[in-house]
Amino acid sequence: MRFRTIVAILQNEQDAERVLDCAIPLAERFQSHLVGIHAEALPVPYTSATGFPDTEFLQVSAEMNKERAEKLQALFLKRIEESGLSFEWRSLESFSGDSALTGISNVRAADLVIAAQRDTGGDPSADVDTLVYDAGRPVLVVPHAGPLVTTFKHVLLAWNGSKEAARAAFDALPFIIEAEKTDILVIDPPETLDESPDAAGAEIAAALSRHGATVSVSVQQSGGISVDDLIQIRITETGADLLVLGAYSHSWLRQLLFGGVTRTVLRSVQVAAFLSR
Repeated sequence: MRFRTIVAILQNEQDAERVLDCAIPLAERFQSHLVGIHAEALPVPYTSATGFPDTEFLQVSAEMNKERAEKLQALFLKRIEESGLSFEWRSLESFSGDSALTGISNVRAADLVIAAQRDTGGDPSADVDTLVYDAGRPVLVVPHAGPLVTTFKHVLLAWNGSKEAARAAFDALPFIIEAEKTDILVIDPPETLDESPDAAGAEIAAALSRHGATVSVSVQQSGGISVDDLIQIRITETGADLLVLGAYSHSWLRQLLFGGVTRTVLRSVQVAAFLSR
């Protein structure tokens, strides 16, 4: 199984370098067609003191946007032409100027989308939260700091039996099959009449094994610790270099109001995260 079409979301120079550091090696490994997407904001007219649109401001804004877009395009072309990969560049415009939001309709024919993790400092980051929620395609989120790995040896699959977790597990099969091992983490499994808590995760483990994956199952009780903290702890303990997660298995409104695993992963997990919904 291969990711034949990969889309790289490039919002600014800082995240573009890290996204391409991940996207290009993966595209080379899977012999993929790589699409680079960047969006700029449409200049918003301001009224001058005379009551007319400030045309000078519009012109300056348009020139700055064009310069920034061309700079990112040049960065993309330089990196991709050196690799010899099949590629294309899409320069977009929208009122938001957010490459993830603007590019959603462009990613729905992709096998994999790669974007940078949200960063609270520096230049504004792309809205990867909405990208994951609305794209309909798996998104590989690149951490904004720390080592960057593209050959994933140890996968951690967070499994709660939801449809989102199931989609993520099978969308990530190309990585899971290649990995040396995949640890299936089940937290607070529900007790049922026909299945003991210790048997949780056994069925998905067997299904992945039939594809040739090397898997094991870990069942943990939270004991008052949040699920996202337990996942972070497990990543540290096992040395996992890729987290596979079903995104927004709780409603987005609930996540916005109270937080949740998906939002934590999109902001602070220290390894690459593969999310599907």
